[in-house]
Amino acid sequence: MSGLLALLDDVAAIAKVAAASVDDVAGMAAKAGSKAAGVVIDDAAVTPKYVHGFEAKRELPIIWKITKGSLFNKLVILLPAAMLMNAFAPWLVTPLLMLGGAYLCFEGAEKIFHKLFPHGDAEVQADMEVGDPVHLEEKRVKGAIKTDFILSAEIMTISLAAIPDSALWMEALTLAVVAVGITIAVYGTVALIVKMDDIGLFMAATARTGLGRGIGTGLVKGMPKLMALLSTVGTAAMLWVGGSIIIHGLDVLGWPVLYDWIHHVAEGAVHGISGPAIGFLEWLIIAGLDGIFGLALGMVLIPLVTRVIGPVIGALTGKRDAH
Repeated sequence: MSGLLALLDDVAAIAKVAAASVDDVAGMAAKAGSKAAGVVIDDAAVTPKYVHGFEAKRELPIIWKITKGSLFNKLVILLPAAMLMNAFAPWLVTPLLMLGGAYLCFEGAEKIFHKLFPHGDAEVQADMEVGDPVHLEEKRVKGAIKTDFILSAEIMTISLAAIPDSALWMEALTLAVVAVGITIAVYGTVALIVKMDDIGLFMAATARTGLGRGIGTGLVKGMPKLMALLSTVGTAAMLWVGGSIIIHGLDVLGWPVLYDWIHHVAEGAVHGISGPAIGFLEWLIIAGLDGIFGLALGMVLIPLVTRVIGPVIGALTGKRDAH
């Protein structure tokens, strides 16, 4: 009997450790995921364009295909690669983060450049040349999964850098939780966004009350504005996160001048101000300066990427336009 009690006591102790580990994983996953917020917003803002132009009945199947591809990217390719890098070449984390940050700055600046100087979109033109809807769907899904791979690599690298040093299995489990959680959040949101106008049309046509029909009409009319707002927020988040990653990376690599200057400016701006909002105000100033730096860097990268790096990659891969 005493042996059984001892065994039950050991089981209880193990259960407590396991529960604590689950709490630790959940906490670390939440922290790591929040660090990747800018990339997540960008991911949610970018994906709806891949279902634009298809019949309503094909929208959710397309999103499901992209979701499965995203999970494959994160769990099968990027998670093992991240763990191997962290185990054998941890010094690579900061340079890769900075490379991803530079990509975010480029993407954000390019969106703004296109707004200021509109011009033809090669991808849209290529899609118009595809006559077969099935082939077009396959092309769009492949393009979405390719874009997702780049964004997922940034998410996984940012998340890995945010995880405190711990056991290998806990780091891997935390990354897996982040990968699955972010994928569900992003593509669940995308599915809701792309079907919201259909929901609005249904409510406007079938609701029994004037309020219900009004809400349905409002959803239909409001979706273009929501998409525009989401795109704007995504662009701002890309520039802020990208600039912040580069500046922090420079600080880690031994060039702290810009990092120190930005924080000095923020501290000086809130000096003498009291109240609960002081922390938020200081963060807002830092984020704004990070975003301005990200925009400036992105504008510099546009000609470099489009006229040098893009053509070189295109020549190596046999494609006319790698971008």
